[in-house]
Amino acid sequence: MIRFENLTKSFWVKGERRVLIDDLTLTLPTGRSLALLGRNGAGKSTLLQMIAGTMRPDHGRIISDGTISWPVGFGGSFHRDLTGAQNVRFIARIYGVDTESLLAFVDDFAELGKFYHMPVSSYSSGMRSRLTFGASMGIRFDTYLVDEVTAVGDASFRRKSRAVFIDRMRHSSAIMVSHSMSQLRQFCNAGVVLENGQMQYFDDLDEAIACHEAMMV
Repeated sequence: MIRFENLTKSFWVKGERRVLIDDLTLTLPTGRSLALLGRNGAGKSTLLQMIAGTMRPDHGRIISDGTISWPVGFGGSFHRDLTGAQNVRFIARIYGVDTESLLAFVDDFAELGKFYHMPVSSYSSGMRSRLTFGASMGIRFDTYLVDEVTAVGDASFRRKSRAVFIDRMRHSSAIMVSHSMSQLRQFCNAGVVLENGQMQYFDDLDEAIACHEAMMV
């Protein structure tokens, strides 16, 4: 269960306050993998960061009864001046998992080679996504937050990413942002549509996609 209580988030843009999340109160059910839908700029990535706790709301709070990953694919999850391996070591300590096992998993999965031991500031955006995805998949969370990351890398890496994500979904749920409706249908079984600072939950994924597509016309 993830519950939003009077959640509000805004940013100042060119001297004007732009509200992305507007006094949102909603409960997302346990055990459902959700497609997070909305037009570009609706606030999807902002919402993921607040759910993960990497961004604070202006007002309100988010309550959960399970463990939640950081937003996979969000490079801000890691310290730029530390190496990939140092970041993973720090994460292992924070989440209380075996450090050496997580280091080995990410090293093998992310395929960063010598860059694993170089500062994250030297990484391309794709390399950062591979690091964050690998570290996230190396820890068993109740809910994974995913933002387009399974599209990173060549065909072989994408197949590997999908395989490990499918394995995690056997015992966990997800909130996923993707422009690929086929990918959402593969991994999700319900949906939420974010529009004008409010969010509507659909227990039927196809209804959520239809609502989203109707708004985009």
